[in-house]
Amino acid sequence: MSGNPVDIEMINGCINNDRRAQEKLYKHFYGSMTTLCLRYTRNEEDAIEVLHNGFLKVFKNIATYNNSKGSLYTWIRTIIVHTAIDFIRQREKFFTKTSLESGPEPSINTDALHRLSALELLKLVQRLPSATQAVFNLYVIDGYTHREIGKMLGISEGTSKWHLCEARKTLK
Repeated sequence: MSGNPVDIEMINGCINNDRRAQEKLYKHFYGSMTTLCLRYTRNEEDAIEVLHNGFLKVFKNIATYNNSKGSLYTWIRTIIVHTAIDFIRQREKFFTKTSLESGPEPSINTDALHRLSALELLKLVQRLPSATQAVFNLYVIDGYTHREIGKMLGISEGTSKWHLCEARKTLK
């Protein structure tokens, strides 16, 4: 395993269930992963729940991490995003089966997004309905396609587009 010696040390410690290594890994990624969780949840309490559940998955699966497929940050981030999506699915049965199968892709006015501070945007996004919030985050911020979002959330591409369109209308 090649890579950052600090990462290797933390990973090996976590594989051996070393609580200090787990704490070090948790503290190292806490800030960035908490911010990520806040984008997918409505409040800090839910974000922390997602964060903790995500890190439990990280610690359980750390032996499967392969640095040739990406950085430790990217691997952990992927687990946290999937944990957030699972959280949304479990908490709310909300996915509208409305469809926009044809028609143009909804667009987001990126100039307007750039004028908002990160905190202002986060607060606006947190007010969106959960499904719409998830689609907005996955499409606009994380760069997934509607097809990928549909597979992740168990909805059609058209429903994903509809949620993005709703987010766009709400955020205008």
